[in-house]
Amino acid sequence: MYTFTQNTKSICFALIAIGIVAIGYGFYSASKTHYSDAEIKVKVKELYKGLSNKNKIKKDKHHASSVYKFSHLFHAIEKEFHCHFSEEEIANAQSIDDVIYRTKHYFHAKKQRPWSSLFVSNLFFLMISLGGLVWLAVQYISQSGWSASLLRIPQAVSSFLPFGGAIMLFIIITGALHWHHTYHWMDSSLTYEYVYENTIGTDHPQYTDEKVAGVVKNKKYDYIIDGKTAYLNIPFFIIRAIIYLLGWCLVAFLLRRYSLNEDKEGGLKWHNKMFALSAMFIVFAAITTSTGAWDWIMSIDTHWFSTLFGWYSFASFFVSACAVIAIITIHLKYSGYLENVNENHMHDFGRYLLAFSIFWTYLWFAQYMLIWYSNIPEEVTYYLIRFESYHILIIVALILNFMTPMLLIQDRAAKRLKGQVLFVAILILIGHFIDVFVMIMPGTVGTHWHLGFVEIGTFLGYVGFFTFVVLRALSKVPLDQKNHPMLIESKHHHI
Repeated sequence: MYTFTQNTKSICFALIAIGIVAIGYGFYSASKTHYSDAEIKVKVKELYKGLSNKNKIKKDKHHASSVYKFSHLFHAIEKEFHCHFSEEEIANAQSIDDVIYRTKHYFHAKKQRPWSSLFVSNLFFLMISLGGLVWLAVQYISQSGWSASLLRIPQAVSSFLPFGGAIMLFIIITGALHWHHTYHWMDSSLTYEYVYENTIGTDHPQYTDEKVAGVVKNKKYDYIIDGKTAYLNIPFFIIRAIIYLLGWCLVAFLLRRYSLNEDKEGGLKWHNKMFALSAMFIVFAAITTSTGAWDWIMSIDTHWFSTLFGWYSFASFFVSACAVIAIITIHLKYSGYLENVNENHMHDFGRYLLAFSIFWTYLWFAQYMLIWYSNIPEEVTYYLIRFESYHILIIVALILNFMTPMLLIQDRAAKRLKGQVLFVAILILIGHFIDVFVMIMPGTVGTHWHLGFVEIGTFLGYVGFFTFVVLRALSKVPLDQKNHPMLIESKHHHI
């Protein structure tokens, strides 16, 4: 029986406290420096008028070849609002409306930052928990013998699903209530072609798709998003999320329950039930991991689509789950548990990490190569902002997720070393968090991204939260299953 020590609990609570402080600071900072769109528009126009009277704007326009057209205005805005714009934003502004839009976007991104940080960390650990459940189901349907003595670990990893799922639903519902703009397609003004003229500028403009008296063209109308409303609409979006989460949580609960019943009663009855349930779940997971990736990640960049994205995101989360299971196994081994686990089991974990790291890299390259080669505007826009503003993180992610396992655990002897596998697993976990960060942040905060106290602190908070939930679940039941039909094969596993 695993003992969840007080020292480990204290570390978890300390990390959770850091996370609470970080996300709290993020929300406080966002609310403290927020300006309404109307205030920004009025103030920018005042600054523009003042600079025009001093001939600075005219001078910028006259010397456009050597000086950005609105550089003086941007610098005045930075001084007035205590904000910062990139050289690219300044260079691409061609009108006063562009300047106003970029200023609004800065404060939208600042307000969105804590929500995006919460979303990235919660999604990452939620999908790791799901990946652990998939890993568990795969062991049953493949009749794997080597992992029979380790199955309590993925069971415990999947115990985080209800917690991460509840927070995920909170993020989705608050998005539908317009507390944040993670999913900008939820803005109903984007899907109506006309707006009643007398309601423009009010707090609640009225929109319609019919050309009737008193309406004018809606400048916010987006025909691409409007064409996706049959799938991307708030009620259906929430219903799908509930179906995903309830299905995943139910399977995790039943597999754990059946396993405990197997300990008590023995025989093949419960093992056969777990085999059948796992087979059905794999089909359900194959569908919902793809549609969940479309819903929760790909719909952030609503104009963009990729037929490979479901596989790509699943590969990222599954190898992260493999890394977590390996880390927990090695932690238990160092703590004196799992006597039957030896270097042969480490070898299998090393193969999992190496194989799925290569698989993830293949999907990353295949998705990018096909989009780069076709060069379709609706597709390449996804990579433009990432290669221009997030290129450092992309390089780091590729190094951690591909180069590290290739260099450190490709050799057979290296796979059999606990310390080596542990080190690589931790690096892979960090690398795939960065990968998820790059998936989400460009569509929510754009070029105004940070990887500072809010983001890192929230991640550490989730490390503590996830670890506490998993280790607590692990401590409630015996680590060793008693009546699994392949325990002897696991005990004498040899490669």
